[in-house]
Amino acid sequence: MSTSTALRGSTALVTGATSGIGKAIARNLAGQGAAVVLHGRDQERGEALAKEIEADGATARFIAADLADAEDTLRLAAEAGAVDILVNSAGLYEFAPTPATDAASFDRQSAVNTRAPFLLVGALAPGMAERGRGSIVIVGSSAARMPAPVGAAYAASKAGAEVLARYWATEFGPSGVRVNAVSPGPVHTEGTRAMLGEHIAMLDRTNARGRAGDPAEIAEIVSFLAGPASSYVNGAVLFADGGELSALPS
Repeated sequence: MSTSTALRGSTALVTGATSGIGKAIARNLAGQGAAVVLHGRDQERGEALAKEIEADGATARFIAADLADAEDTLRLAAEAGAVDILVNSAGLYEFAPTPATDAASFDRQSAVNTRAPFLLVGALAPGMAERGRGSIVIVGSSAARMPAPVGAAYAASKAGAEVLARYWATEFGPSGVRVNAVSPGPVHTEGTRAMLGEHIAMLDRTNARGRAGDPAEIAEIVSFLAGPASSYVNGAVLFADGGELSALPS
């Protein structure tokens, strides 16, 4: 876990914090001094992560919520309370061609990847604006700009979230609230390993670095966007893809 005091005195809500990129983000923010509110669906994993973070000398608590449910998303915002940093990291991806993507799948991905950030920002950004400070970071995806034969619904939901980040930067920027996005390329996570199985090595052939990213690398970027070092950055979508060459390598 990164150790710094750049975020001491701040409170951060991280959605999707119990695995993958979200977990790395939560640990990084906590390591920089933020009190972290962890979100996820699995109570056991969430409480275990909170204990790990507290064992490292930081502050954390966990709130379980289903971001596919609008009311549960708003409950998460209410229970999180006043936060200085909001990281929308939770993501749902169901990679399938369009004919195999039914309305329920489309709605689930849109609800988690686009609507949930919209509701959380609507609930939490006004408080940040009243206090005259705050930082919101959206975790998007290179799928939003790198078309592929599968995953159109996921890509559309992530593209929507990245567009919202730019709108919110305009809406809340004058009140001292910065809104930015990081758009990762392929990253080695539990989710990508489960999805690709024995084909996981293909992730390392998609960019100019010759390897997929690590969650900790994305977490460093998110912490930069959340913290004071990026005080003049607002409305940016930062590509973190290793110099992507293609969506699906041959």
